[in-house]
Amino acid sequence: MRDLLRRLLRRKPLTLGARGEAAAARYLKRKGYQIVARSDSGKFGELDIVAVDKRTVVFVEVKTRRSAHKGHPVEAVDRAKRRKITWLAAAYIKRHRLTECRSRFDIVAITWPDDARRPTIEHYPNAFDAED
Repeated sequence: MRDLLRRLLRRKPLTLGARGEAAAARYLKRKGYQIVARSDSGKFGELDIVAVDKRTVVFVEVKTRRSAHKGHPVEAVDRAKRRKITWLAAAYIKRHRLTECRSRFDIVAITWPDDARRPTIEHYPNAFDAED
């Protein structure tokens, strides 16, 4: 028991991004999505969340900010980021033999100020089309 307490006390607090991804996963589960993968990393990057909504594979990009001071979190998903997510999703689909399945790209924007217990969560289903 003492070892368990020591390990728990040594654990680093989650980063803002990790807290945001965990909150997004909980939010999506409450909406009926089945979470298939979180932080799925490959050689060239990472997919934040892969989920299934009914019969559609959903690739979810999560953007978490403390405030909108530097812009809304969705604004961080620019064309270059969308291209990278598209490429990673295509590799995921191929790796898991999901070429016959429908897929889409969602964004979950989270604003979580330091003094707030809970974040503001905005979900944008079908936020963008595959790039290139």
